[in-house]
Amino acid sequence: MPNLSCAFLLASLTFMSPISFAQSAHEASPSSTITAVQSGHDTDLTTNPSSSFWRKSKPVFITGDTFGNPVPSHRTEIRSRWTKNNLYLLFIAPYEELHLKPSPNTAEETNQLWNWDVAEAFIGSDFENIRRYKEFEVSPQGEWVDLDIDLDHQGNRNAVKWSSGFKVSARIDSAHKVWYGAMKIPFSSLTSHPPASGETLRINLFRCQGPMETRHYLSWQPTMSKSFHVPEHFGTLLLAGKK
Repeated sequence: MPNLSCAFLLASLTFMSPISFAQSAHEASPSSTITAVQSGHDTDLTTNPSSSFWRKSKPVFITGDTFGNPVPSHRTEIRSRWTKNNLYLLFIAPYEELHLKPSPNTAEETNQLWNWDVAEAFIGSDFENIRRYKEFEVSPQGEWVDLDIDLDHQGNRNAVKWSSGFKVSARIDSAHKVWYGAMKIPFSSLTSHPPASGETLRINLFRCQGPMETRHYLSWQPTMSKSFHVPEHFGTLLLAGKK
C-alpha cells in the first residue's frame, strides 16, 4: 500500500462498540459543516442529482487535496439527506482518467478498494473518543467496502469483516467525464441511538482519483497529512429538519 493511502493498513484497525451522539448543533462551524436535510421517507438509491430527493439537499464541495492545495479539475460535489433509519450521500465526481479494478465484484465487498478510484466517507458519533469511527467506500463501478476503525487498537485485521448493511449505487457518464456514487448508510451502524433533528456526527469526505502516476488524494476537510485518517481534522454533519 502506498504512503498516500486511502486507508490504514488493516493491521491498524479494529471493531468499535455502539456510541451515542454527543455534540449540539450550535458548536459546528459553517465552513466545516455539511447539512443533511431530513426526508420523511426512505427511498431506493438514485445517482440522478436532478431527482426530487437530491434536489432538496444542500451540497458541499471537495476542492483540494489533503493539504488544502486546490485541485479545480476534480471539484467534487457531495449531497446528503437523512431519514429516521438511514443517512444518504451522493458524490458527483468529475475525472480526467479513471483507475478501475478489473473484473469488479459488486456482490461482495472489495478489500483494499482504496487502491482504485473511489469515494469515501469517514463518520464518527463519539465526540469523546474521536479516534473511533466508520469508513464507507464506493467505486465508479459500484464496488464497496466498509470498515470499523479504532486508531488506538492496532493489530486487529478483522475491521474489514464488520458489516454495516449499507447499500451503494454508481454509474459513469463517460461523455461528460463524471461519475456518480451514492450511499445509503443505516444509522444503526453508526450509533445505538436514533437520530434526531439538530444532532450532529463527525465526518470527512474523500476521493482517490486516477492512475498511480498522476493520482490525486482529495479531501473535503484537509487533513494536513498524507493520510486520510486524521480525525482531528474531521468536519461536522448536521441533521437538519424537513424544509
